[in-house]
Amino acid sequence: MRRSSVTGLGYRAKIGVLVPSTNTVVEPDLYAMGPPGVTFHVSRIYIEDPRIDSDQRFEYLMHQIRENLEVAVKQVLTCEPDYLIMGMSSETFWGGLEGNRRLMERIGKLSGLRVAAGSNACARALQVLGCRRIAVLSPYQPVGDSHVRRFFEECGFTVVRSKGLRCRTAVEIARVDESVLREALGELNGPDIDAVVQVGTNLSMVRLADEAERWLGRPVLAINAVTLWYALRDCGINDRVRGFGVLLREY
Repeated sequence: MRRSSVTGLGYRAKIGVLVPSTNTVVEPDLYAMGPPGVTFHVSRIYIEDPRIDSDQRFEYLMHQIRENLEVAVKQVLTCEPDYLIMGMSSETFWGGLEGNRRLMERIGKLSGLRVAAGSNACARALQVLGCRRIAVLSPYQPVGDSHVRRFFEECGFTVVRSKGLRCRTAVEIARVDESVLREALGELNGPDIDAVVQVGTNLSMVRLADEAERWLGRPVLAINAVTLWYALRDCGINDRVRGFGVLLREY
């Protein structure tokens, strides 16, 4: 891992984080979970129109992310991070494995850094846990869910069922009540799956997922926790962190 010349608070790793400007969950989640000596430095991808209440508007949100991504990368590089986290998930699933490859290649070329994305992190986590059959919870419209399903199935997993909450705006995702999430997890659970995967980084699930693993009896992978787990291990940081799911606690 490339080390910056100034250590300061991030004496183990300074991690740049790319988030849509509408996101209010990734940053507090990372600071709640991050171990000592790891700091997070957020760069926001400008979103002019946050509406996602139809497939067409959801696709336009993806367009806005692609158009404004390069500026956000350039901005975060000015703090000389050691590593990057993609604090968004829908774009990392878009286009399946090939779309993911193109995105990761683009970010790598722009930044010169290694990058953790939620899609790749979830795939790696499922491999580590030995899970093949999954259920997926998202805040997306059907078009977004179709790309998530495509990615996982191209990775060799079986998406047994999925539930999209169809939030009306990207900002509204963060306002989903925990009771809604609990009900959705109950609907998705069953003896025919090995794990539940939650996508959508603006959906606050890291603490609920840890709790849900106990009453569902299987891994519940909250994407922000999984992405941090992947990033820390990729940086050679092996701290075990309790309270945010099986991966950070045991792997």
